[in-house]
Amino acid sequence: MNHPTTSFSSAQLLRTTPRGPRVAVAVSDEGLLVPPGRQPLVVEIGGHYVWSLTPLRDGRPAAGGVLVPWPGVLRPHLSGRGRIRVTDATGAAVLYDDEVALGTGEGVLAVVDGSGHRLSVDKVGHLARSFAATDEAVRDEILAGTRRAVDDLREHAGVAAYLNYGALLGAVREGRMLAHDSDTDLCYLSEHGSPADVVTESYRITRAMRARGWRVLRMSGGDVKLLLPLSDGRVCHIDVFAAFHVGETFFQLGNRSGDLPRSAIEPFSTIALHGHEFPAPRDPEAMLAFLYGPHWRTPDPSFKYADPASGVRRLDGWLRGFRTDMGRWTELYNGPRRAAIPRGPSPFAQWVEPQLSDLPVLDVGAGTGRDALWFARSGRRTGAVDFSRGSLNVIRRRARRLRREVAVDQLILGELRSTLVHGTRLARDPHHLYARHLVDCLDPAALEQLWLLARMALRPGGGRLFLEFSTSPTTSPEVIRAAIEAAGGIVERLTTGRGEDMFDLPVPDVCRIRAAWPAPDSEELR
Repeated sequence: MNHPTTSFSSAQLLRTTPRGPRVAVAVSDEGLLVPPGRQPLVVEIGGHYVWSLTPLRDGRPAAGGVLVPWPGVLRPHLSGRGRIRVTDATGAAVLYDDEVALGTGEGVLAVVDGSGHRLSVDKVGHLARSFAATDEAVRDEILAGTRRAVDDLREHAGVAAYLNYGALLGAVREGRMLAHDSDTDLCYLSEHGSPADVVTESYRITRAMRARGWRVLRMSGGDVKLLLPLSDGRVCHIDVFAAFHVGETFFQLGNRSGDLPRSAIEPFSTIALHGHEFPAPRDPEAMLAFLYGPHWRTPDPSFKYADPASGVRRLDGWLRGFRTDMGRWTELYNGPRRAAIPRGPSPFAQWVEPQLSDLPVLDVGAGTGRDALWFARSGRRTGAVDFSRGSLNVIRRRARRLRREVAVDQLILGELRSTLVHGTRLARDPHHLYARHLVDCLDPAALEQLWLLARMALRPGGGRLFLEFSTSPTTSPEVIRAAIEAAGGIVERLTTGRGEDMFDLPVPDVCRIRAAWPAPDSEELR
């Protein structure tokens, strides 16, 4: 039996496959040591698929082969004893099959959620329940829900959607869902050639689908998820991507761009997925070659897109821009590191509270909600906004458990529409604004929108903006003071000194600011 180690012994490096050759494969807390190669490998734990990789793409050279580190999302689950199996993509060639002890070596090694359901790493690096771990009855719920989404998009949102990405690939290749996939994908081909019109159309579609009772999660200006509750307790995502042509170039969220004529998509064909009929591109094989390259027929569960940099840049500029760091924050709020964030009030919150008038307070970039929940402890009307859904879920759970009233909502300072909506609401319902270590997390464009939000929210009602941030050349007290004053604000109080980060660890240079936005005088109004 192998035991936890961060190095590999010569005995570990030798395994015999059923075909006879000896190959260098080993498993440790650090990752997998595998032979160099460009062919995908599949990893199972306890007889269940959990991850796929391509050695030369995902690993780094090491003595005896290539070391591929465990994905961060898997690491919290890698403690205990269990059987790990490494095979090629078809499962025919077994490179490793042995019982191992990882982490403490205590308990059963299994990648499961709180209810014991099997999880695996999906195509975007998140843990999800794959179709291989889905009961047939639940699979049929997903297919029926996807069919209902197609019908609602056509009849009530006015766009014709077609099956695409992994769902189309599974349907064409095998007539069934890909075992390692975890959601379904739909696209619609917009008639518009202007990205601004594509965004407007996407928001119209969102309103129509919400009117049909769908929960809709917006991912970008042209990409939403329909949330489908399932009988096994989970929520399946049905992605709805915009596709459009600008000139001769075809763009399809997320990130695809290149040469694909409209005639390859319309008029639609029909394809069967587990016996359910769906609309599909007119030439499904041309679409799959566009998405996955010429070898799309060969199974590769570790496949990663190689998107043209110029196309990604255009799609970011047209339709995205605010999601760059969202995955990192989601991993923090959903992972074990969240436990290291203190739950009591921060020293900054305790500094701010005596300066608050009777107005309610809005915690902007609230994180785990530790300060918002503390402000609400005595009945003060309190709100908490963040761009991370992981953050918002944590705050809602803690507010319910503590029985405190905190209004929780998403604010995306990188998206002007979101900033204006919140600013308009706050102009009618004055609040103080509170932001701890938000300034040091924002890029210049999002920082400008923070000043816009403050101007809209604070001018009518006399509230104050309270900031704490780590200083740097781009967030020095002088730079932030100048930005506030350029936006029409006045810095009433500014202090600098030692402070704490979000984990309450010491930070040598921290700045605290209280600022106001006076109402415009008569001359300014003219």
